Amino acid sequence: MKPTILNDEFFASFESSVASIEQAETLPPACYTSKEFYEFEKEALFNHEWLCVGRESWVPQPGDYFTSSIVGEPLLITHGQDGQLRAMSSVCQHRGMLVAEGRGNTRGFVCPYHHWTYALDGRLVNAPSMGKTCDFDKQRHGLPQIKVEVWQGFVFINFDEQATPLAPRLSALDAVLERYALGEAEDQPPESPGRYQWNWKVMFENNNDGYHANKLHHGPLHDFVPSSLARFPELPEDTAGYFRWNGTLHGDASFNATQKALLPIFPKLTEQDRKQMVFANVPPTLSLVLTADMIIYLILRADGPESLEMDTGLLLAPGATADPAFRHKMAINMAGAEEIMAQDWHVDELVQVGLRSRFAPRGRYSWQEGAQHDFNKWLVPRYREGWQRLRTQQA
Repeated sequence: MKPTILNDEFFASFESSVASIEQAETLPPACYTSKEFYEFEKEALFNHEWLCVGRESWVPQPGDYFTSSIVGEPLLITHGQDGQLRAMSSVCQHRGMLVAEGRGNTRGFVCPYHHWTYALDGRLVNAPSMGKTCDFDKQRHGLPQIKVEVWQGFVFINFDEQATPLAPRLSALDAVLERYALGEAEDQPPESPGRYQWNWKVMFENNNDGYHANKLHHGPLHDFVPSSLARFPELPEDTAGYFRWNGTLHGDASFNATQKALLPIFPKLTEQDRKQMVFANVPPTLSLVLTADMIIYLILRADGPESLEMDTGLLLAPGATADPAFRHKMAINMAGAEEIMAQDWHVDELVQVGLRSRFAPRGRYSWQEGAQHDFNKWLVPRYREGWQRLRTQQA
């Protein structure tokens, strides 16, 4: 029997990852590669934290719905006829078939297997040929409901019925994002998810890494966002997210060959806002890159210790798509963004390979990796709490 890595000594070793950044070291490599640790994370994090599953704008009309899946749980998000946004399991309560796939608009959900029919709020409204079944009560067989909350236009769910609200713990991020007015932005939703063969934390760490900005991405598409202009705020201890500002060498900078914003600027931004970018994470599922004319959002769904699925979408200033040249300007923007992301994803892939090595380090941090340190400060207390819960259950 393979020995477990989950023990007091292993979790005590996390203390060095939340020391001051001048003294801290990275998490143990097993946190990124071990199936056992991923299963632990599912309970310690994903069963209790708020998980982003999409945008409210994906279901603007009554009857609209979209589906998702995270850590093996199929989900259904609906806009009810009563105007309510709901999250529920998409698993039919008869034999386990999924009642919906993809996105669409409907009056209700008919399970294709045996035609059990559910309302938009998850109530079971019809179950054919169940009249002879003893004590069968339709009210007891609705789709299981899941806590849902909307923050900045993003839809979050939580499997923990006792979870505290998300928004109050994102006040520090709200103050930074307020002038971008994400809830009013035009959404360019993802067409289809991408699949990637690395740990979800590798992706999070790279997405908000000020240290590599003009090293890995050295060249005309990124040199105007130098690592030396990264700034990391003091955050509340109970924060549910973290961010960095990164100054730019000129105003209205954007990741394209012109180095300047081509699309309309978010109208409420100040002069200071327009001289910097914001990189924000709401772990374990949402990452944002905010420029003066475009916001890239990444919705991550871990599905294994070394794999994840991710939606990549865009938010634009109101009216951006009305420009007759919008398609051409967007093509220029995306050419730059895609080149940068390809560099990042190649690194993510090779970092994952390196983390499997017997020589994988617990490295030290530069001051420009403040966001990685903030991520550790989010992770480690939750790992400790999860370990204590597990020990209590095993006692």
